[in-house]
This record gives sequence, structure tokens and C-alpha cells, in this order.
Amino acid sequence: MSDSVGGCVRPRTAVSEAEVEALVHGICFKTGPPRLLGVEVEWLVHELRAPRLPVSPERLHAVYTALRAVPLRSALTVEPGGQLELSSLPAASLTECVRSVSADLDAVRAVLREDGLALVGLGHDPWHRPRRYLRQPRYDAMESCLDRTGPGGRFMMCASASVQVCVDAGYEEPGPLGHVRRWWLAHHLGAVLLAAFANSPLSGGRPTGWRSTRQLRWTQIGAGRAGGPPLNTDPRGTWARHVLDAPVMCVRRDGGPWDVPEGLTLREWTRELVPRPPTREDLDYHLTTLFPPVRPRGHLELRMIDAQPGDDGWIVPLAVTAALFDDPEATETAYRAVKPLAERTLGLPAPHNPLYEDAARAALTDPELREAAVTCFTAALAALPRLGAGPEVTDAVAGYLERYVLRGRCPADDLLDMPGGAGRGPHGRETRS
Repeated sequence: MSDSVGGCVRPRTAVSEAEVEALVHGICFKTGPPRLLGVEVEWLVHELRAPRLPVSPERLHAVYTALRAVPLRSALTVEPGGQLELSSLPAASLTECVRSVSADLDAVRAVLREDGLALVGLGHDPWHRPRRYLRQPRYDAMESCLDRTGPGGRFMMCASASVQVCVDAGYEEPGPLGHVRRWWLAHHLGAVLLAAFANSPLSGGRPTGWRSTRQLRWTQIGAGRAGGPPLNTDPRGTWARHVLDAPVMCVRRDGGPWDVPEGLTLREWTRELVPRPPTREDLDYHLTTLFPPVRPRGHLELRMIDAQPGDDGWIVPLAVTAALFDDPEATETAYRAVKPLAERTLGLPAPHNPLYEDAARAALTDPELREAAVTCFTAALAALPRLGAGPEVTDAVAGYLERYVLRGRCPADDLLDMPGGAGRGPHGRETRS
């Protein structure tokens, strides 16, 4: 492979095993005072009046073409199954992040509404089988790779949606806001967030037995692809080793289908140099094919939260996570609250451990997860005014605490409780096939 610069073709330089480790060390944890915040909101796109009817690829293409002409601050991307994602710019405050993304969502919804479409906040499509919308070499290779572990990969690619919160890695030095503590906290608090915001109990119109079926799909694609590394006091080193030992999803080509090797790790590729030597660009791409619940990308990307119901439901997980990571008092409270949960991991990396499985299956009906969630949400609510959050945000978090957390419930329970549950829409409206 090669890069074209100024009309000239420049060969890409191969990287060695040691160079990969050094690069990962340098780029995945950028330390310093926590000051920036971001969010990525994914949505299923359904028919406004008949959400059980599939949206044709032609209509999706037309509406996404129209959206490309809309000025947005967030980056708009389309997922393999036609899901829509908005990724915010790094924001200097929670208020700035909420206002920016809310304005972009208003603009996006207006365009979709003109074509009779709607953004739907569900972690997993409750009715439709996975269906590819994007036909690109990247997604062809991803599908071929993930098919080796069963059907979960296609559901993950084409039928799931999430709220991903991005926080700074933290200080280099130890302490509540240090990067080692925040890395540990992200994984254990992640189980509480998974349980509290579980919103995907249905697939094929029926309950799956999991309140977060989305998390089930991620688990099904395997620890090498969607698992995290062991937790210790050296996040950089353990993540670098994890990256090297993770399977390579594909070897890209400038033309034609991409190779999908079986069982080839990045470490082996740097040593064997076949089918060609790996390059820095291959490393960068490899990092994007790893989907752990917490992904270090300079900052920390928390990926375990289901998409939320309602136009503004995404604001609550954003606000709660921001408060628990960036307010020192709330951070310490959260750390104490989730520390007893660590024993339930049995020392196994997330999400392939009993704690994450219980969070995805039982959510807040699990007494320990409920107790930790009550403590964490209460601390977050107290911290939000200190972070400058306005009444709309604090009222939303207070309402969620009252409606769900204190009652040991999550949005998935609302879907399961609907009369004729699987036959109704995500907002309780009757739907027809």
C-alpha cells in the first residue's frame, strides 16, 4: 500500500513489534488535568409512523445525502446497518457539550421528519434482522471476520446503537484523578452504567433474557475483538500488549477485497511480515477494530451504555459520567461504591466476566449493582451544579434517579412491562407488520 502526496506515490514504512509497542504507549493515554468532555450518540433510524417496517436503502441514501448539506458542529457518520451517529467536538464543559449536540440533533431530526423518518433510542433493534446498508471493503471484511464467531457480529454491526462518553485520561500522577485510577474506575463503574442504562431487552420481537441485548452481542464476538486487557497499575503497558496480541481483522488493499486472515495477531504480523509488512497506517486501523468496553484513544471512551429513549435521554448518561469522573468528591464516592464489585469480576477482563454479565442480564434488579448505582447517581446529582450544569440537566438526572435507579429499574423494564410488549413500539404505540 502507498500514500499519494502531491501527485507522487510514497511507500508506507513498515513498523516493528517494538515500534508498535512504543507508538501505543505514546498515543493511547494522553495525561494531564481533566478538562475536556465528548459524546458519541448512535441512533436507529425507523419509519416515523410504522417503526416495524424496514426503511429501504434508497430512502436512507436520500436522507443521508440531504443531511450532508446541513451545517453541523458534530461529525455525522453512518454505521453499517444505516444507524446514524453524531460525534461531538471535545467540549470545555458539560453545558457546552449538551448545547452543541442538542442543536445538531434538532437539525438532523428536522430533515428526517420531512421524509417520515425518526431517530429511535434503543440499544438493539427489537424487530428487524441485521441488514447491511453500507457496502464497503471495510465492512465486507468486518462481516467476514465476525461471522467466524457466530451471528452476534452482524447484530452488533447493523442492529445496535449506544451512547459513548469520552473523558480525559487524567493526571500522570497517582490520586483520584490520576490515569491509573480513572482507567480502573471506568471498567468497574462501567458495569453500573451498563446496568442503569440497559435499554435493549428484545430481539426478533421477543425478550432475549438480557436487559442489554446489545452487550450480549458485543460479548458474543469474542474477547480478542471486544474484550479489555487485565487491570493493573500499568495501563499503557497492558493495553500495548493487548493491542499486539489481538487478532488482525483484515489486511487492507488499494483495490479489490481486503484479506481476512484467521488467527493472525498483530504481534505475529510484525514478526512474519506476511502477506506484507504492517505499517503505521495498519496499526492506526487495527486500533479502530478493537471494541473493548473502555477504549483508550488518548482519552477514555466508555462504550458500554445503550442508546437511550426519548429525544434527550442521552444527556443523563453523559451528565452522570462527567460528574463521576471530573468532580473530585463524586469521583471518590464512586470509587468507594464500586470497589466491592471488583471481587465479582473474578479477575477476568471486562466484559467477559460475571460482573458485566450480571449487569447486562439483571441490570438494577441485582441488589449490589442497585446499591452502587444509587450511591453514584446521588453523588453525580450533587456534583452537577459544581460543574456548572443548569436546571434542565440536573432535573433530568434527578428524574432518572427517581424513576429508575431508586426503584431498581432501567429503561429495558419499561419495554418488558408494556402490554403485549414485543408488539408495541418503543414509545408504547401499537405497531403493525
